[in-house]
Amino acid sequence: MMIQHKPIISSPVVLCIILLCAALSGALESTPASNKPLPELSQNTATSHYAAATPVQSYKVVAIYPHDSRAYTQGLFFREGYLYEGTGLYGQSTLRKIDLKTGKTVMSIKLSPKIFGEGITFWENKIVQLTWRAGKGFVYSKDSLQLVDQFDYETEGWGITYDGKRLIMSDGTARLHFLSPVTFQKTGQVTVYDQNKPVTKLNELEYINGSIYANVWETNRIAIIDPKSGQVRSWINLDKLTHISGGSIAKKPLNGIAHDEQTGRIFVTGKLWPKVYEIKLIPAN
Repeated sequence: MMIQHKPIISSPVVLCIILLCAALSGALESTPASNKPLPELSQNTATSHYAAATPVQSYKVVAIYPHDSRAYTQGLFFREGYLYEGTGLYGQSTLRKIDLKTGKTVMSIKLSPKIFGEGITFWENKIVQLTWRAGKGFVYSKDSLQLVDQFDYETEGWGITYDGKRLIMSDGTARLHFLSPVTFQKTGQVTVYDQNKPVTKLNELEYINGSIYANVWETNRIAIIDPKSGQVRSWINLDKLTHISGGSIAKKPLNGIAHDEQTGRIFVTGKLWPKVYEIKLIPAN
């Protein structure tokens, strides 16, 4: 090695000078950082990063209700004491009216075996139901579940909700489509972001107090979205409920949000879950 050819210092005076210089250098380098002002950029960066973090809301379970563990839940809403549920899978897709307290189906219809049922929502005493890849939406009477109309769309159908003026539809991407509830024509769209990153796989939807609540497919999270900007205002993490329900992201994922507009209650469930949970949200710190 090259270092072997360097001369060895033998003078004690020179050696002492070298050691003294090293000690002074070390003392300067070990000056406490608190005595030095932080660069302005570092302070701003730290503050901005902290401020930009999306809040995660916690919750508490208020009540638990039975749910058909064979129901592959695709859509959910609550009206006048009943849950309405749309289920999926080819040959098993249904639309149901369910007694909340007992979990028993009061009324139901089956979709064609060629149709994979998706999200549902309520509009003017009617139920609107999407289909996955058939490009068809169905409209039923809420009271009888009889088919009264249908419409076409170009994307896949995943989740749907109603904000009092527009139907809001997800298609599995980061986009939400706004539709006229009268003509079912598209009137606009918004892309959903969390800290400037698009949130894809938006699934079952519910409109609650000015925000869009969206299940995100293959996660145990619900995004609370600003419908104007598309920004995620906060998240709800329901890992524990999924675990309690014997669910998993792959086989029995979280999917299903319903809101009681009269009392403010929020209900959640999942595909093939044996329970529906009424939860109360706790604001994030």
